[in-house]
Amino acid sequence: MSTSLRGTKTTKFIQRAGVTAVAAGLLAGVTVSTASAGQDRPELRQAVQEFVGNGFAGMQLRVRDERGEWTGSAGVRELGGTAKPSTDGHFRVGSTAKNFTATLVLRLVADGRIDLDTPVAGVLPRFGFDRRITVRMLLQHTSGLFNHTGEFFPDGTVVPGIPWRGKEWVDKRFHTYEPEELVRLSLSKPPRFEPGAGWSYSNTNYVVARLMVEALTGRSFADELDRRILRPLKLRDTLSPGAWSGMPKPYAHAYYTYDDAGQQKTLDVTHQNPSWVSSAGDMISTTKDLQTYFSALQSGKILPAWLLAEMRKTDPRSEGFFGRYGLGQFSKDLGPDCGNTVVLSHNGSNNGYAALMYSTPDGSKTMTASVTSGATVADAKFPAALEKLLKTVFCGK
Repeated sequence: MSTSLRGTKTTKFIQRAGVTAVAAGLLAGVTVSTASAGQDRPELRQAVQEFVGNGFAGMQLRVRDERGEWTGSAGVRELGGTAKPSTDGHFRVGSTAKNFTATLVLRLVADGRIDLDTPVAGVLPRFGFDRRITVRMLLQHTSGLFNHTGEFFPDGTVVPGIPWRGKEWVDKRFHTYEPEELVRLSLSKPPRFEPGAGWSYSNTNYVVARLMVEALTGRSFADELDRRILRPLKLRDTLSPGAWSGMPKPYAHAYYTYDDAGQQKTLDVTHQNPSWVSSAGDMISTTKDLQTYFSALQSGKILPAWLLAEMRKTDPRSEGFFGRYGLGQFSKDLGPDCGNTVVLSHNGSNNGYAALMYSTPDGSKTMTASVTSGATVADAKFPAALEKLLKTVFCGK
């Protein structure tokens, strides 16, 4: 990560998540964008182009609102080439996967298989969890469980976990981690705080949620996700890959820049084993599937109203750049100059890829996107570019 962002709320969030802010680059002179036929949305074309102009290799954007659906892309699909990213390309969604995982757990709550205040220890007795940790605490990041990708404290102290960045990650990017291995690593470390006593983003919470789903259903997480969410919504381009390092076509390449003995190197990391983050961030999708899913969720087509309301109850201790955290999603008020419009979201990144997934509470207006990295690091410009994009889409500014 660039030093210009160290110490900010945005960087702390990304560090806790165990996923780097997407690094970026663009071949000089490539500035052409493509957009969906039938309507010209110059403000959206400009917004996409600004991400590329800020140093990101490529971006694809999909917006659905009262004017219909618009898709566009800018930048390059692969460094050294001229082809633009496909608007239906696959990408790694990173922590956006947490929203799917939370929704899957809440489907089991709706079916009466588990309760939000059920102790996790009763579902997974083999781990010896603190019996005060509940399902709700996992989904809202208030369990206090050590983040297996490392803990980052306000005073700059770092307690490392598994490698997820730098040359150490590059050398192990095809290594397979088992979910149980990640949980046991977490439990071998002191908790960040007593259960319920604080808020801290921990990937481990969502790995535990995965194991709970498997224990309650007797099926693999991927199978249960497919059965309860993906197939009913016809999300044919979304998958939980486990340890598979491949990427379905079409896709834009992603790159990772790291330090190797004092030299900056850039590597194509499109193919990588995402098992290090498991169900906290391993999924692959498209902007179309994310739009279909998130709109269906927010409009009440997946969960009953009472559980959707629970999902939206946020913890004030989680306040940050992305808003406040509920159960597997953020809620952000865009401010008085936007009529205090509230958007719900869960973004994510996974060494080389970044995903955006936003919706209004009724699911009628959505924005989904993928940003790919290149040969230069431009993460310091990401927060401002995202804020401007949100205002353009949801505020008409």
